[in-house]
Amino acid sequence: MEKKKVTKLFLFLIALVVIFFPGYSKYQELAQKNRELREKIQQLEATNKRFQKELSRLEGDPSYLEKVAREKMRIIKKGEIIYKSQENAR
Repeated sequence: MEKKKVTKLFLFLIALVVIFFPGYSKYQELAQKNRELREKIQQLEATNKRFQKELSRLEGDPSYLEKVAREKMRIIKKGEIIYKSQENAR
């Protein structure tokens, strides 16, 4: 009699594992994906903050705007002459 109870309990536990393990593993997978997406959101928010700061500087600081225009877009003032030097490749 006692052996039948143990066998039934064992089979019940096996059935529970078979039923709930796939759901639990899927939950773990989704939890990991959620953590990764939260990290990505934090990175994007930091990048967005840097871009907002850059935009604010470009809109509010004429000397910074001029510096960026000269460096990145190679814009020159009227009457300026640009001299390019060639480095020796030795």
